[in-house]
Amino acid sequence: MSRPPVRTASPGAMRFSLLGPLTARIDGREVPLGPRKQRLVLATLLARPNTPVPVDVLTDVVWPDDPPRTARKNLQVYVSAARALIGPAGSDGRERVVHGCGGYLLRVAEGELDTLRFGALARAGREAAERGDLPGAARLLRQALDLWEGPPLNDLRDSAGVAEEAGRLEARCLTVFEDWAEAEIELGRAAVAVDGLRDLVERHPLRERLRAAWMNSLHQSGRQAEALAVYDDYRQLMARELGLEPSPAMTALYRAMLGRGREARRPAAPERPGPVVLPAGPGAFAGFRDELRDLLAVLGGGEERAVVVSGPAGAGKSALAVRAARLLADRFPDGRVLVRVRGEDCTARDRADVLAEAVRLCGAAGTAAGGPDAARADGPAASADALADVWQAWLARRRALIVLDDVPDEASVRGLLPRSGACSVLVTARGQLPGLAPVHRIALPALADGEALELLGKLIGAGRLRTDPAAALRIVRACGGLPLAVEVSGMRLAVLRHLPLAEYADRLDDPAGALDELVAGDVSVRRRIASGWQDLADGDRRVLARLAELVDDGGFTLDRAAAALDCGERAAIRAVESLIDAGAVTSPAGEVTAHAALYEVPRLLGLFARDREGG
Repeated sequence: MSRPPVRTASPGAMRFSLLGPLTARIDGREVPLGPRKQRLVLATLLARPNTPVPVDVLTDVVWPDDPPRTARKNLQVYVSAARALIGPAGSDGRERVVHGCGGYLLRVAEGELDTLRFGALARAGREAAERGDLPGAARLLRQALDLWEGPPLNDLRDSAGVAEEAGRLEARCLTVFEDWAEAEIELGRAAVAVDGLRDLVERHPLRERLRAAWMNSLHQSGRQAEALAVYDDYRQLMARELGLEPSPAMTALYRAMLGRGREARRPAAPERPGPVVLPAGPGAFAGFRDELRDLLAVLGGGEERAVVVSGPAGAGKSALAVRAARLLADRFPDGRVLVRVRGEDCTARDRADVLAEAVRLCGAAGTAAGGPDAARADGPAASADALADVWQAWLARRRALIVLDDVPDEASVRGLLPRSGACSVLVTARGQLPGLAPVHRIALPALADGEALELLGKLIGAGRLRTDPAAALRIVRACGGLPLAVEVSGMRLAVLRHLPLAEYADRLDDPAGALDELVAGDVSVRRRIASGWQDLADGDRRVLARLAELVDDGGFTLDRAAAALDCGERAAIRAVESLIDAGAVTSPAGEVTAHAALYEVPRLLGLFARDREGG
């Protein structure tokens, strides 16, 4: 029987624990971790091990309401103090805490952090189950569960940011407990899981997989009447709280228990293919080959549950997401569904509405009784929380891909990202949503000249493109490599067959009229950019308008930004990084110091910002 791939730290190494109160030990001796704010910083870094944590995220965790002006400097002090407490170097000799353009990163080995050991044991247990080694699976999963010393980070949960990370850890524990209980039931040892399942169902009454395991454990233990009562209680709870029926799989389990003695084990997955609710792809698609390859590799590999594709309005995020979803049919047999997170007016939809649509489209809880508003009888907040429980229970037992399209901010998708299981969520957003973690991030760049010409040629024909390749190049460059602008140009030229490419290029080169030319029927580049402009805070709009004056020079340095904004270096850094987070300013892909970096405002966004400022 193979051992789990868990590497232990060498004697004398640091051991961190999040599965209970935050602790750090050396050779079994607990190390004091300092005042509360310092512990909050350390807990947040450990909750996202080996991943850069943005400064803004740490600031929100420590000062959720009103951060002081010295917040960044205070964070530096807390990180320095934590580094001194836990040692400057890890077991591999590398610097323990490092700071880069993505934020602070805490390096920690698998054997040094209980959450990493927990994850390794859980993966090894699931792999054993897939090989048919149920005894090994049950043993490994039990070892993972034994690492828990109580509610995660229970001493710091008064911080909303830490409470969110703790909730994510608890969800992982629930899924592993369900895996373990199902393995024990399959082995005929249901009695060992009955009490634990009852306690968890009392705390998570709408989690269907827990209910099913509890029903099976009672049934296998000869307590059929109690097992059937568990289903009846669940059915009444669903109807009362959400106006929904239990899922078809849960109902099938109940009926099997009624008629087949002890044969039932778990709800059978539906045999019919999962739902596919995806919009039609664009008529022409070009570019982003590397980004598509990255997206398919990440989602197809099954390691990441959440991916954020970011870029300005019109960057092609939705088209890329839909294309990837269509190519991943084999990887996600239980469904591929797109849910729009903004309404027709481009404002954020109510989270309960988005959850209700996701539940409905995926068939996550059967058919609503009483229409779409039935699930909201007890108020939007209560409904959102209850729907989130139903949604997470469905995600935990499926292998589906959910595309959350055009997400305005992190709060809009709280409760929608999978906490456990094999489902993945692909988020498209204009900003980078730095508060979401852990996620894989793909920032869409502007189309390269060749890619933009390929897209234009698909719309106007390769023959027409060859009549004046220099003018065609001027057109795509005037569009700033923005896919929507190139597409609108192609649609216009496809209709205006008489218009020479050079004349249209002259129109787009004119800053005063470029946006007026980028309209084709009801598709307007200006209108799309305007919706992104409305997403920005008032202060960011003013800053962007000033930086847009530098757009004709092809980019700007931090020194030029400080001069344009008439402010000091630190204020300029904060202003530029805020716009980077919002997707309104681009920065180099590789690591470079803030002073050496060349930042850019996309051409058409810059023209729009200057026009607004001048108006």
